[in-house]
Amino acid sequence: MNKLQALQALLEVADAGGFAKAAQRMGVATSSVTRLIDALEDELGTSLLTRTPRKVSLTDTGEAYAEQVAKVLDDLAEADDSIVDHGAMLTGSMRVSVPGVYNRLRLAAHLSDFLKEHPRLTLHVVADDHYVDLAQARIDVVIRIGQMTQDPRLIARRLTGNPRYVVASPAYLAAAGVPQAPADFADHACLRFAYGGSYRARQVWIFQRGSERHRVDVRGRLTSNNADMLLAAVLGGQGMALLPAWLTVDDLAAGRLVRLSADYTVTLQDDQEASVYAAYLPNRRHSSKVHALVQFLAARLTR
Repeated sequence: MNKLQALQALLEVADAGGFAKAAQRMGVATSSVTRLIDALEDELGTSLLTRTPRKVSLTDTGEAYAEQVAKVLDDLAEADDSIVDHGAMLTGSMRVSVPGVYNRLRLAAHLSDFLKEHPRLTLHVVADDHYVDLAQARIDVVIRIGQMTQDPRLIARRLTGNPRYVVASPAYLAAAGVPQAPADFADHACLRFAYGGSYRARQVWIFQRGSERHRVDVRGRLTSNNADMLLAAVLGGQGMALLPAWLTVDDLAAGRLVRLSADYTVTLQDDQEASVYAAYLPNRRHSSKVHALVQFLAARLTR
């Protein structure tokens, strides 16, 4: 038995929830993964996985073991990266977590170009708008939108800004009128993004212009944790929304949306404007692959 390969197989099966999907990720036959896990369990004298027709999951013993294995493999990867010449060709694989909508509109093409520049590197890109635990999911780099101080355990680097615009469709404004001052937004249908999973009835939008500052409670009939859903509703004349510039720029240019209160900076919080940033665990700080990807995206996204 190849012990290292067996440990990798255990983590892949646990993550994928099945042998076939894990084998596909590893590029081997399903029977090979099954044999590796069987041999590992025989060597340890205990069951690591619970097998059912629908799903394969870790036993309590397997979960504790897999957690330690993940740390060992992470340390090994860091050791390998630490001795690689930064000028040498990047090899191996890297797991990257990205926000789904932002990846579709802004990241996917850049990640494809990154692969072209590094033909011996393999990327596993996980597109998910939910918060991901880097250690548990064995993620090398995560791209997030928000405050870089949200998780002090991570090393973060700002890639680009994330200005938000209040936008509405011409049809909605023709029917409901155009707000002339920040306070007027309280009387409009304001569609809201569920930041942090918060689906509250109201949300506070902060309008800032120089020393002038307004806090406005806004309400509406739609709250969603998906930016595409909000954009579709705004385009459909259901109300106005505070959406990222990268999501609205094409519709603004085409006249399908109108930006409101453009002379104000509009945010959701009292602190600094959110950013698009890359983050990774401290044990990845010496990884040449991580540094190469972060540098590449920083250069691309700030153009």
